[in-house]
Amino acid sequence: MRVKCVICDSINELDDDAPLAKKLRNRPIHTYMCETCYDRIAANTEARLATGNFRFFRTSSPIDEEF
Repeated sequence: MRVKCVICDSINELDDDAPLAKKLRNRPIHTYMCETCYDRIAANTEARLATGNFRFFRTSSPIDEEF
């Protein structure tokens, strides 16, 4: 299955039986992101978390509940 990264527009090949390929085929709302873009965004997010000015709303912490 040929897939295109939504950020860098690179075209990659996925195995037709891979779980990601099945998810993309059955649910068109899901988008594909290549490994380099995924790693770059993960590194940038961790760098923002390390600054202390970024509140990550996916986890519930006692600090977030005070506000």
